[in-house]
Amino acid sequence: MKFKRVLIKISGEALAGGKKTGYDFDLISEVCAVLKQAADQGAQIGVVIGGGNFWRGVKDGAGKVERVSADRMGMLATCMNCLAVCDVLRQLGAKARVMTAVDIMGVGERYDTRRAIEYLEAGEIVLFAGGSGLPFFSTDTAAALRAAEIHADAILLAKNIDGVYDDDPRKNANAVKFDRISYGEVLARRLAVMDTTATAIAMENSIPAAVFALANPVNILRVLDGENVGTIVE
Repeated sequence: MKFKRVLIKISGEALAGGKKTGYDFDLISEVCAVLKQAADQGAQIGVVIGGGNFWRGVKDGAGKVERVSADRMGMLATCMNCLAVCDVLRQLGAKARVMTAVDIMGVGERYDTRRAIEYLEAGEIVLFAGGSGLPFFSTDTAAALRAAEIHADAILLAKNIDGVYDDDPRKNANAVKFDRISYGEVLARRLAVMDTTATAIAMENSIPAAVFALANPVNILRVLDGENVGTIVE
């Protein structure tokens, strides 16, 4: 494998598939089967999942719910998603556990960097729930932060889009996809890869990111094997 230890960021919306909200368990089962296969082959996998299939923090709460409360609601949505994915992984026979950024009894173990690395080295898939545990920071930032903390070789960004484009391909049919692009250019062009804070963390810690479509979960294995899937940001 080109990448031994990775942090996979999955958007909440991706878990919903075509339903847009809630869960598409057929898709989740496919994703979990691929994660188990990767772990069985020796990959060390940490996972951060967004909450957009239920609640997108300030984007959903703007003007209705105060920012701190809205962001904390988003953190709870990520906990729901991590519990769902963890349970499917276990049903498939994978070793998996949830670690939370804040204390939530019964949901998961409180996140600790040293213990997380120990679990990864023991072959467990670790799902990092609750974002960073702080309002005003997205799950993109949480993913970059956890990747830096666990010394990940790469961040895998599994999205509803198959790479990084110079414009929104859903609105512009002439948008051009990049095979490779630098973090500096991403920031200069304000491209929608990760938010600015997350991009800066990844850039400063020299962690490359692979952006690809989750619609075909096997893309995860292809990226781990070094295939040129989607877009590489470095």
